[in-house]
Amino acid sequence: MDDAGSPHVIPVCYAFDGERLYTALDLKPKRVEGRMLKRVRNILENPRVSLVIDDYSESWSDLAYVLIHGVARIVDSGEEQRSGEGLLRSKYPQYRELLKPGATIISITPDKIISWGRV
Repeated sequence: MDDAGSPHVIPVCYAFDGERLYTALDLKPKRVEGRMLKRVRNILENPRVSLVIDDYSESWSDLAYVLIHGVARIVDSGEEQRSGEGLLRSKYPQYRELLKPGATIISITPDKIISWGRV
């Protein structure tokens, strides 16, 4: 949420290491850079975040989702940054070009998970 209490929802590419979820500030075109991005400013103001991962199917009996509530941190360096970046590069071959080495990573530590459907 932003400082006015409005939710800010964006799609992300993510990787999970069994404990934390990671997403990166990549090189895809954006209106502003780095810490000026609304998602970063929101985390710095209020680190409580939510992430929805859905599994769509034309067969509605197969629909599913996981809703994750947690605490986010901006990670610019260190082992966690390298680990998160490595996981994202392994999962998404596109990040060979769209993720600069040492990219800023958003780390999310889940504290509540809600699921529905065939998860």
